[in-house]
Amino acid sequence: MLVGLEWGCSEVFPVYLSAAVLLVSLIVVNRGLHLDGLMDSCDGLFGGFTQERRLEIMRDSQVGAFGVAGGAAVLLLKYGALVSLLGFAGHDPKWSLLLFPMISRWSMVVALGSFPYVRSQGLGSPFHQGGILLPTVIAGITAIAGAVLLGSIAGAGMLVGATLIAWLAGKYMAAKLGGLSGDSYGAVNETIEVLALMAVVAMAPHNWVEPLTSTLDLT
Repeated sequence: MLVGLEWGCSEVFPVYLSAAVLLVSLIVVNRGLHLDGLMDSCDGLFGGFTQERRLEIMRDSQVGAFGVAGGAAVLLLKYGALVSLLGFAGHDPKWSLLLFPMISRWSMVVALGSFPYVRSQGLGSPFHQGGILLPTVIAGITAIAGAVLLGSIAGAGMLVGATLIAWLAGKYMAAKLGGLSGDSYGAVNETIEVLALMAVVAMAPHNWVEPLTSTLDLT
């Protein structure tokens, strides 16, 4: 989706508007679910002083100051990263646009498989019903293959870094909440997504984020 949108937008729009379209599409494609999870998590983690109060705040449909600040910060960083990525002369952004969302979705699998679910019911509860070992293994194989094929050594390094950060973020939230919730998974996704984008922007001028076929001179 991102690659197709970038190709179409680049034909008619300047970089700044193209980046805005990509950013909005990332929100719309999951109905803002992950961004909502990030904002709820910011409100709960930083606005409550007990596990019960934090979970209560996160369940509240209203958004507080911490949530607004967290959401605005992530959107601002994503927009800046997308503008930078699309603006690099001579750089083909499609591999990066394929890579960073896959890595951020893998980070949710890491959080889901590493920590217990804190609520008896919720949007994240179906993922904990039944065995999760086989789906996790399949997701892991897919993530490793995708990272290496799309980003070569840099992609593999980003996957390892994202896995570690996702686990640390999950551990922090689980300590505060007694486990993780659907909001927590959304927060992990948004955090890793923006960090992966920033990492891609840092490496793109050096042509480090390339498909494996280019690295091996197979194209």
